[in-house]
Amino acid sequence: MSLFRRIWLAVIGLTVAAFAASLLVNTFTARSYLEKQLYLKNVDNATALALSMSQIREKDPVTIELLLSAQFDTGHYQEIRLTDPTGKVVAERKQEAAAAAGAPAWFVKLFPISARPGIAHVQDGWKQFGTITLASQSKFAYQDLWKGTLELSIWFLAGGLVAGLIGTLMLRLITRPLDHVVEQAHAITRRQFISVELPKVPELRSVVQAMNDMVARVKQMFADEAARLESLRRQVNHDSVTGLPNREFFIGYLREALSGEEGSAVGLLAIIRLADLNNVNARLGHARADGLLQLVAKLLNEACAVQNNWLAARVRGSDFALLAPGADDPPTLADKLAQAMRHVAAAYPELEDLFHLAVVGYQRGEPMETLLANADSALAIAEGKGPNEVFASKHGDGSPLATSGEGWRKLLSNALSEHRLKLAAFPVISANGVAIHQESVIRLQAQTDGPWLPAGDFMPMAERLKLTADLDMQVMHLALSGLRTGRGDIAVNLSADTIADWGFHNKLVGLLEGQPALCKRLWIEVAEQGVFRQLEAFRDLCRTLKKLGCQVGIEHFGHRFGEIAKLSDLGLDYLKVDGSFIHDIHLNAGNQEFLRGVCKMAHSIGVSVIAEGVRSSEELAVLPGLGFDGVTGPAVS
Repeated sequence: MSLFRRIWLAVIGLTVAAFAASLLVNTFTARSYLEKQLYLKNVDNATALALSMSQIREKDPVTIELLLSAQFDTGHYQEIRLTDPTGKVVAERKQEAAAAAGAPAWFVKLFPISARPGIAHVQDGWKQFGTITLASQSKFAYQDLWKGTLELSIWFLAGGLVAGLIGTLMLRLITRPLDHVVEQAHAITRRQFISVELPKVPELRSVVQAMNDMVARVKQMFADEAARLESLRRQVNHDSVTGLPNREFFIGYLREALSGEEGSAVGLLAIIRLADLNNVNARLGHARADGLLQLVAKLLNEACAVQNNWLAARVRGSDFALLAPGADDPPTLADKLAQAMRHVAAAYPELEDLFHLAVVGYQRGEPMETLLANADSALAIAEGKGPNEVFASKHGDGSPLATSGEGWRKLLSNALSEHRLKLAAFPVISANGVAIHQESVIRLQAQTDGPWLPAGDFMPMAERLKLTADLDMQVMHLALSGLRTGRGDIAVNLSADTIADWGFHNKLVGLLEGQPALCKRLWIEVAEQGVFRQLEAFRDLCRTLKKLGCQVGIEHFGHRFGEIAKLSDLGLDYLKVDGSFIHDIHLNAGNQEFLRGVCKMAHSIGVSVIAEGVRSSEELAVLPGLGFDGVTGPAVS
């Protein structure tokens, strides 16, 4: 039983007890008063009758009988009796007690009225003629007593209702802080860590303060552990001098870009090589040489800043790389980077031969070894052209589906209107091989009878043309249809632009409401970059989907791990760690330690962790030992 109900029942009990006690006291007091009034009436009437008889000179029996009968016949008396001094009855009129007028029998039985009869002496000159004993009827007294009790009950009931309403309002005001604490506790069970306002009631204030302190400590522990793991991640995956990702991390990211389902269909790889780094160190000294490396890293980061999925890295001591998924114009990127590098070279006039730059194009599905070999060949051509030279080579791919934005808009709009979309399912399994859900990714047929394109081929243009909400709504319809006709759970991805669209948000709520059984089997995830780009919108989406019963998670997780504290109040159900961290995990002790910490921290707040992009049995074998709850990727069947 809730505390509110207990308090309310206690208040009701006390009120009823007070009412009952007051009613009883009042009823008994009223009865006592009526009994006294009846006795006084009996005495007065007996005295008046005795006086009337005393004034009769000739007290013959007939006259006495007539006078007594005349008094009795008024109907107000239960008994009138005249006895002589010896106790012999001279005249008597008596009737049974009349039924109480308007008072129920149980009330008469519960509160009997017993008034003493009135007694007066009849004189005959100086001698006592007899004694009058008179008892009035009590039915009218019962009527007054019942009426007074009933009116008092009605007033008490009305007062009790008013007091109950006021008490309810007061209790709600008093217990509202407790409701906040209860909600705070429920939020913790939902993996949301929130603080509530301190109440003014001192007793409750201490409870709320303790809960807030506990939440603050949990958040701080979460933040401290996140900071430690972020530091470890940077040590393992980043170059200590420039702060850029190192070769191992870059290779994993490149592999995902070339083979990942959501990777862009085309892209560019740029390689910048500093000429003779040992000579640079000798001529500039280590401090200035490190400054040069950091300056190159800065210009590469600036080039990546305008794109969410571009990545710069230091792949060797003198080699820097820039991966630009979605870009398809090698000369333009090469000119931009070369111009920036020539500004750097101007700051170091003592270095005549500072760099060589190569930019090559690639297609999704191209072997990584082939792309790296093409990049090396292009860099060799740039080196052969002389100091600070550039070479750009575009991949020899086929013609694109459309060359303009309007062309793509027409293709995508036609595909949407004709429902040429489907979901391709990939299994996500637990460590012991049990299916967790099917990860469903979108396929689109841009042209009738044409090939089914993966998301990377059309989603960049859909985002640019603001068509992601329409695409994602059709994805939701397909997912729900799959849940109705199939078994197991389904996971779908929403884009960042979609979750920030309130129109889509309202449509999604309307679509999912009233389908709790399907919502429990529906997993909805957003890529990490999109989450942090639209954090407030994602927070609102989480609240909505959690109320509907859906599972909510983040995919491609790990690149912005340092900001994980911002996610502490979202109530996430799962995280999917990006495949670039999983690449050759069995050979990377540093990443193993980092991922073990991620799993431990996530499990401490009830969040499951799934590994993406598992490609080999060696990777698959080591992941359960790190704490992963599930895996997906080419190695998973």
